[in-house]
Amino acid sequence: MRRLPTAKYYAAASAVLPCASVFIWPSKVWLTALSFVWLIAAASYWIRTERKEHTNQTTRTIQSLQTSATRTLNHHRHDWMNDLQVVYGYIRLKNMDKAVQYVEKISERMGVESSIAKLGVPSLISFIQSFRTITNSLELQVVINGEIHLNEITAEADQIAETLIHTINAYRFAVKPGYGDTAVLRLELSLDDDALYAAFYYQGELMNEQQWKQKIQKQLEGALMQPINFGQSYAKVLLKAEMRV
Repeated sequence: MRRLPTAKYYAAASAVLPCASVFIWPSKVWLTALSFVWLIAAASYWIRTERKEHTNQTTRTIQSLQTSATRTLNHHRHDWMNDLQVVYGYIRLKNMDKAVQYVEKISERMGVESSIAKLGVPSLISFIQSFRTITNSLELQVVINGEIHLNEITAEADQIAETLIHTINAYRFAVKPGYGDTAVLRLELSLDDDALYAAFYYQGELMNEQQWKQKIQKQLEGALMQPINFGQSYAKVLLKAEMRV
């Protein structure tokens, strides 16, 4: 795949020689015409290569999205099958109280999924819903207080979503591997009349707390969401974004 951009730059560089020859021998009409044709050919090749690169990049992006969607659906299907087996088992044992409790648990989980889907930013929704497919070292729990439609409450919903994703990834890449319980990151989103709040609660260890802190601070530079207290530990981070419609 690297041959396309390399050939493109060679084609552009090849136009230097005929252009230089025109300056050296400006009276040579045939040389000027040849240089002009050469430039057109090089430009045409550059444009064709650019289009092909764009097509290839688009194809790779679509394939990546399709693969991610398939993995996410498979995980959800696996969960649904497990839930059905558990409920069916309780019913066969005629333990209706347990069956009802488990169905209520499923209903609560579906409520959370519904709240996530209503956030209104596809990149954030997809990231949260597919999180289990990209790591086994960190469990992500999301709590949304009330209904929050980021795309309706602010024109900078994409920027907020990007900050949330980067912060979650900062924890994901900093998780200290071990043989104990899986690290847990709980994200709680809440909204009042003036601001959106994001609270991150982390249970586990980090490989390097100082590096994690530096990465978080760098990612929040110039971001709409800012920490309420810069002295926060990794166990609890509170971010706030003033709403600007």
